[in-house]
Amino acid sequence: MSILHKPIALIAALAACASLASAAPVLAQQADRVFRFADPEGGEIEAGLWLPDGAGDGVPRPLVVISHGNGGWYRGHHDTAEALADAGFVVASLTHPGDNWQDDSRSSQLSDRPRHVSLLIDRVTREGSWIAAIDPGRIGAFGFSAGAFTVTALVGGVSDPARILRHCQEQPAFFACRLLALQPINAPEWRPQGHDPRVRAAVVAGPALGLAFTDESLAAIQIPIQLWQAADDEILPAPFNAEPIRDRLGRPPEYHRVADAGHYDFLPPCAPEMMAAIPALCRSKPGFDRAAFHQMFNREVVRFFQEAL
Repeated sequence: MSILHKPIALIAALAACASLASAAPVLAQQADRVFRFADPEGGEIEAGLWLPDGAGDGVPRPLVVISHGNGGWYRGHHDTAEALADAGFVVASLTHPGDNWQDDSRSSQLSDRPRHVSLLIDRVTREGSWIAAIDPGRIGAFGFSAGAFTVTALVGGVSDPARILRHCQEQPAFFACRLLALQPINAPEWRPQGHDPRVRAAVVAGPALGLAFTDESLAAIQIPIQLWQAADDEILPAPFNAEPIRDRLGRPPEYHRVADAGHYDFLPPCAPEMMAAIPALCRSKPGFDRAAFHQMFNREVVRFFQEAL
């Protein structure tokens, strides 16, 4: 999930994504390749690809796919994508249809998202001048916030919207629940399963609504998982989001709890233009160095995928 914390700011929170839209093209690094591909259910999906040096040498490399949070886009974690590409990975990221800075019409239907990522994997492993650079047997996934929910579903988590609805009846003041009150879940359209067995390792950062996943499905997940939690997450607080995933995975994750970090500290450090346009996404707790954290964070994400893939 995303944006602000105070109840009266929810609509402004959604508007903040629109503000990001105007600034976004100059505030994040361009991917090496930008393309669109068809969604069989209608429309197109925007995506970007980062390629490592020497990608044309015919040696297949592992692929990491990235899923952004609510209201984001494919360049939202450009620094992590660049770090992975510099380390020899092919990286593909997408802009989720119906849940991005231009269109939030389906932002509450989180279960739509795993299908989008599977379509991205289909596309980059089957078409394009880069396919010889990708080893389809070594695929990882990275997700932040709603993207971490997405990745948890990709690796086998089965979600139940009734769990979210019960949670929001009990905790209506929580940010995610206030957002869902503005745009309710359409339970009949919920896709409980989004498992893609091609994903062999995953990084989930600041996950949204971990409570939605069934105990049985999490217990069945045996692939390597690296899980990150902001100790001062004001958007997705403990113990409803990261903890249900951390405590119920069949294979214990590599767990990192980041002291003094807030939810948006998992986003890259802001350029001055971004700081002026959307300060809520850019502020960190006094004394927390987001730039230094991201150097460590990206190094650990790279190390994890190198070991796991």
